[in-house]
Amino acid sequence: MAGMMDLKEELNEALDRLVTYCMNSVQIDPDLYREYDVKRGLRDKNGKGVLTGLTEISDVVATRMEDGVEVPDEGSLYFQGYNVMDLIKGRKGQRYKFEEITYLLLFGSLPNERQLTAFINILSDLQELAGGFVRDVIMKAPSSNIMNSLQKSIITLYSYDERPEDTSMRNVLRQSLQLIAKMPLMSIYAYHAYNHFHMDASLLIRNPRNEYSTAENILRVLRPEGTFSELEAEVLDVALVLHAEHGGGNNSTFTTHVVTSSGTDTYSAVAAAIASLKGPKHGGANLKVLEMFDEIKANVKDWNDREEITDYLEKILSKQAFDGSGLIYGMGHAVYTLSDPREVVLKEYTRLLAEEKGRMDEFKLYENVEAISKKLIFSHRNSGKPVCANVDFYSGFLYSMLGIPKELFTPIFAIARISGWSAHRLEELGNNSKIIRPAYKYVGHHRAYETMEERTKI
Repeated sequence: MAGMMDLKEELNEALDRLVTYCMNSVQIDPDLYREYDVKRGLRDKNGKGVLTGLTEISDVVATRMEDGVEVPDEGSLYFQGYNVMDLIKGRKGQRYKFEEITYLLLFGSLPNERQLTAFINILSDLQELAGGFVRDVIMKAPSSNIMNSLQKSIITLYSYDERPEDTSMRNVLRQSLQLIAKMPLMSIYAYHAYNHFHMDASLLIRNPRNEYSTAENILRVLRPEGTFSELEAEVLDVALVLHAEHGGGNNSTFTTHVVTSSGTDTYSAVAAAIASLKGPKHGGANLKVLEMFDEIKANVKDWNDREEITDYLEKILSKQAFDGSGLIYGMGHAVYTLSDPREVVLKEYTRLLAEEKGRMDEFKLYENVEAISKKLIFSHRNSGKPVCANVDFYSGFLYSMLGIPKELFTPIFAIARISGWSAHRLEELGNNSKIIRPAYKYVGHHRAYETMEERTKI
């Protein structure tokens, strides 16, 4: 027994030395990045993404040409050439806008009534999960992070597929439709399993209704009573549309392109995209916004006092408040400057829901923080580049008003974005692209081999 304890102590000491060694050895001289003109984060010195591919699926526009010079402009987002603003305006009470947009992203054109009905029926037929799958995959070893549970479910679907490795367009489209249809249930059942086994809540497993839209079924299957208002379903449907696609350069979609280019299967490619979206710098940003506003609410007595709000936001920017990062979360975007069109739309729907829920005081606080932050960040940066709120600014507040738990914020994002991922995977396969392989410059030193006797201890 004493020998085992000695061995464990030696192992722990060795691990400590190894960590110290790694921390010292992995630090690369920042000047080398400038010397070799490395596009860190695949961005140029102005923060603009470097061109790594071509796509016809969506276009993210934030500038216009003026006298031969590129200048900031109001943001625009296009799906297959259609302005998202126009697509949302065309909703007019339509219950299946997310399904219509999914069709558009996959097939490149808006469906007529017959095509949309057929498409909705296909998704309805594919959405249910076998009882054995729910019991053996989702209910066993539930994770506190639903994104991990979602990954597990997606990877396991490989074993249920008779042709999992077939990367023909027809087969990948079939697999994509199944994932688009099944991800809502996989996510929500995973949440209920976590809530039951980790939080000691009652286990709720409710079947979806074939006549319901994706948004309606999410609310039905999630809520204990299974009911919802027409506005609640409409707001969630619009949120799914706005999150469905955002160009080929965002981290998770680029991951889809990279992994697809290797020739791997659909389930592995989507699991990789899920891993990317899970990161707090990508899909988890709205959680940080919600946490920040909890701090603001606790520290600002008068939510209508712009001077008091300004003082606290100044503390956040100077790293004296909230998490010490100096960031006002939900403000700023890699592409958009004057406005994020997704935020513009989502803000109006958040207002409508706040009115229905009697939470306009909170909505006005969000408005005040948004307006004040634009000016504060602009003055602090001294870059001359305008700053706007992004889609994450209001989405967390909107989800909270819908009764969606924080654990499902990022999975809801994934439920929407699987439509865009699928379209980009098909586009990558259809263009027979080379495997994506950017270069890394070696800046270490070549060394002669040392025998065991010659080596010094770490």
